[in-house]
Amino acid sequence: VDYLSPGDCLILNNTRVLPARMYGVKKDTGAIVEFLLLNNLGNDRWETITGPGKRAKVDTEFIFGDGILTCKIEEVLNNGNRIAKFNYDASNIYEVLDKVGEMPLPHYITEKLEDKERYQTVYSKEQGSAAAPTAGLHFTKELLEKLKEKGVNIAYVTLHVGLGTFRPVKVDDVNEHVMHSEFYQLDEENANIINETKKRGNKIIS
Repeated sequence: VDYLSPGDCLILNNTRVLPARMYGVKKDTGAIVEFLLLNNLGNDRWETITGPGKRAKVDTEFIFGDGILTCKIEEVLNNGNRIAKFNYDASNIYEVLDKVGEMPLPHYITEKLEDKERYQTVYSKEQGSAAAPTAGLHFTKELLEKLKEKGVNIAYVTLHVGLGTFRPVKVDDVNEHVMHSEFYQLDEENANIINETKKRGNKIIS
């Protein structure tokens, strides 16, 4: 709170993490394959990371959660990711993910997460991330309220954290590293908050 002054603007990423890690049973062999959902391509088609990938060939079918969710691999991309088409009886896939999915915790966090909300920011809103925007996990509702009371403006941007979080840089020349794209959105209301702050000469923190 002491670092910010009245009229400053704090920008927060209000993306919400999906319970995007699932374990599917290969229909014909019973083998277990891990899925990590990355991008919703529409019509229940998702770009996914699968492991081990060799078990997820085109036309392979998988069953999740005793059959409440199934998928079929439609395509193998050049980067090794898969395009999978999902099927379910619920009104949307997010309802099913809450039942069969796990939060995609980094591998260095070994303790089992009992409460999925512990891996969300307190201001998360828009579903779509494959990982938490961890720079915001330390904020509490009380801290944000103190900032507002001080006159600090808060603006929100949505940036869904994607594959770039998981893929390390493996080339010596960083210019040769292929960045994975991520969805982002900034609406007019929040853009105006940021622009007005800039006009006044106040600080913008993101």
